[in-house]
Formats: sequence, structure tokens, C-alpha cells
Amino acid sequence: MQDLRWKLIVIAVVTAVFGFLAFTQPMNLGLDLRGGIRLELRVDVDEAVAATVQDDVEGLGRRLADEGIGAPATAYSGNGATMTSASDADATRLAAMIAEFYPNSYTARRSGDTVTMSMLAVAEDGERDGAIRQALQIIRNRVDQYGVTEPTIQRLGLTGERIVVQLPGVENPERIKSLLSNTALLELRLVEAGPVPTRQALLDTQGGELAPGYEILEADPQEGRLVGFYLVSGVPLITGRDLKTAGLGQDDLGLPSVSFTLNTEGSRKFSAATGANVGRQMAIVLDDKVRTAPVINEQISTPQAMISGQFNVQEAQDLALVLRSGALPASIEYLSQQYVGPSLGQESIDQGVMAALLGLAIVAAFMVVYYKGAGFNALVALALNIIIVAGVMNALGAALTLPGIAGLILLIGMAVDANVLIFERIREELDIGKTVRSAVDAGFNKAFSAIIDANVTTLVAAVFLFQFGTGPVKGFAVTLSIGIMASMFTAIFVSRALFDVWILRRSQSLSI
Repeated sequence: MQDLRWKLIVIAVVTAVFGFLAFTQPMNLGLDLRGGIRLELRVDVDEAVAATVQDDVEGLGRRLADEGIGAPATAYSGNGATMTSASDADATRLAAMIAEFYPNSYTARRSGDTVTMSMLAVAEDGERDGAIRQALQIIRNRVDQYGVTEPTIQRLGLTGERIVVQLPGVENPERIKSLLSNTALLELRLVEAGPVPTRQALLDTQGGELAPGYEILEADPQEGRLVGFYLVSGVPLITGRDLKTAGLGQDDLGLPSVSFTLNTEGSRKFSAATGANVGRQMAIVLDDKVRTAPVINEQISTPQAMISGQFNVQEAQDLALVLRSGALPASIEYLSQQYVGPSLGQESIDQGVMAALLGLAIVAAFMVVYYKGAGFNALVALALNIIIVAGVMNALGAALTLPGIAGLILLIGMAVDANVLIFERIREELDIGKTVRSAVDAGFNKAFSAIIDANVTTLVAAVFLFQFGTGPVKGFAVTLSIGIMASMFTAIFVSRALFDVWILRRSQSLSI
């Protein structure tokens, strides 16, 4: 009697807790039910490799300069570079530097005053994989800051270059595409000349040839105040890596702008650079486009700075968001886009609910007709099973998808499967003349191992589906896994308690 009282208390607490979780807040709906967009992207990993090569070559140039050796003329070729030095001796020193600082990344071949460095295959594979992983993290950061509930962001395959992004509830695909694909590479560079209306006109002012260490950048075509082309230093004063945070601000005219704060190292470099270049223009470059080019009137020792322009509030907010989340390691190409409208989602919900109710009705009718009073026992356990599944999914913030509804429908049958095993065992025990209590005890004991085996094997399959499946399959696996564990509790613990209550009241008979 004491054990039964505690069982009933546990059942009541479980029902109350999971009922509260299930019914006090609406369940999150997945992309296929709520509506939203599904994007398939490809990261240009070749671009990421080329950027790494360029950074490493520039690092070699700085080390050579520290030793009083002029920077070599460099021609890049994807995963390598060919550098021509002023003399054979300088080339020898350059080759030695490559071997010293990049022994596990590059091979170097010297021929006279020319050194060719090539990235090793292992290092190149690592750069490609790292670019995908970094892009995944940055996209995830941007989506989280945008405020999308239950997004799905994953890589296709273990070594693929494609990323799938599913965003339920998003109704502005173009904005989210711009937000995700914006590389957001921020650089502050010194201006040597400009603006000049055309690139050729700017080259003509430089004698028709671009000097090493300089680049020509165009003003952002969306920028209303700046036009033309600028000759800027190839080495930035600071980059987006020096940012601490960024947010929405206002410029001197009260227009929306992007204010940003530099970290300690960035602030130190910015202060030194502005102090040494008072009176010169400094270009604020975003994704190789000049956004603004203010004059440095004095040394700037504070870590705050601003990007102004003809932004609206949404554009400024989005730019601040991507700056906060960091620059993508390479550009992104959109391979496909699918938009799921909420009307389609509602139709799926209606059809799924109808299928679930129909399945529930058929199972309930079978259990009551075939197992009589014991069938009601199974239906009580089934109802609690559904409440537990809904409560756990709400507690975890899991999204209900169309495959998830399919999982719920499957659970209706699976939840009573354990009861069928138990009831058949009890019938067998009653047929050989055992008392009701002995038959119930033996039925549960003998069916226990079969129930465990069946549910554990299904749970293992669900775990593999979750680990290796895509978004919809994961939704099915989550629902199935939660339901399997809930059905084991309800079939073994709850059903047994209900039988004990029946026996306590009618120990001489059992409707089964």
C-alpha cells in the first residue's frame, strides 16, 4: 500500500509538471510548419586559401623590412606565390625565412633572385576546412543576433563546402541573404590620392603604373557622398579583428551610422597611426569598397570610431550586426533558396493532426475492444506519454516539424506496443490458473526484457538518425527518442500502478 501511494504521487507530479510545460506555452514550429526560408550556400574556400597566402607573404615582407631588406615583387597564384627579390642574397634570406616560420605550411624553391612558395596539401586542406568551420560559426552568430528562433545551420557532409541554413518565421529573404553573405571585412587605410572619377585617370596621376604596396579601391556605389576611385595603402592601419563591439549610432547630422569600439591592441595601433598621419585622409573600407574617407585632424586616442553615410536605420543595424559577429573568411555563393509560406505550414499541421487523431482513435478502439478494461489502462498511459513528449520538447525549446508529427503518429502505435506484450503475458498466466496478482506480477516481469530490447534498439537507431541526418530527419529523431523513453516509463511504471489500483479494489477479477 505504501509503495502504491508513492507511485501515484510520482505519477501525479510527472503529469502536473509536464502538463504545465506542454500547455502553458505554444510549441516552437519548424520551417515546414511555421514557414520561412531554406538557403543552401557555398563558401569559396579557394578564396580563403588565397587570402591566407597573401597574409603570410605580407608577414614575410614585414620581417624582411625589419632586417633592412626590401619587399619582393609578388605574383600570387591561388595556393602559392612567386616573389622576385632585388638580389640573390635577398632571395636566399627569403627562402630561409619561409623554412623557418612556415615549416609545416609551405615549400620554397629558389632560382636566382626568385622564390616560389607553395602551400602543402595538408595545410591547404586544413585552411579549407577551417574556412568552412569559421563561416558556420559566423553565420550562426549573425542568425542568433538577428533573433531567429530554432534555426538549423549545418554543413552538408563531413568535408563539403556547402552550408544549409533553415530559418523558420523569416519573411524577408533578401534581407537575411544580404545579412549572411556580407563578408564585412573592415579595414582602415591611409589615402594616397583621390577621389578620381575613373580608375585609368587615377593610374595616369601615378605615371600609368601602380607602385608596389598600394591598391586602387572604388567608393561604395551605394554611398551618396563619395564617388570615384582612391589610391590607398595596401597595409591597413587596423582591421575588423581589432574591433571589440559595434552598434547603431548617429553622425553629426543626426543620420543613422555605425559606431564601433576598438579593443586594447586596436586602440593602441589606431592612436599611433592617427598621431603619425595628421592632415591625411583615412579611408574606412568595407569589403574593398571605400565607405568614407575623413581627414585626420588630430591624434585619436579614444577607442571609439564611426562609419557614417547615407544609411537607413535597418542598414546601419545590419552592418553593426555583421561587424560584431566578425568577417567571413571568404565570400559566399547562394546555390538555392526555398521559401515556405505559413499557409502551407498550416495545411501540414491540419493534415498531421487529423492523421494523429485518426490513428489514436483506431488504436484506442482496438485496445478497448480486444483487451476490454485493461485497454483503458493502456489509453491512460498513452495520454500521459503524449503529455510528457510535448512537455519535454517545450522545455528543450525543440521545434516541431512535419517529420516530428510523423514521429508522434508512430509513437501512438509504439506506446501501446509494450502494453500489448504485458497484456498477452498476463493472459497467458491467467490461462494456466494463476491468481490475478500473480498473473500481473509475472506478466510485467516476463515482458520486461522484451520491452527493454525493443525500445533500446529503436533508441539507438534514433540516435544515429539524429547524428547523421539533416534537419527534417533530426526532427523525427528527436520526437522519436523522447517518445521511446516516455513510453518505457508509462508502460512499465504507470501501467503497473494502475493495475495495482485495480487489484486493490477488485482482487478476484481482471478485465483483459
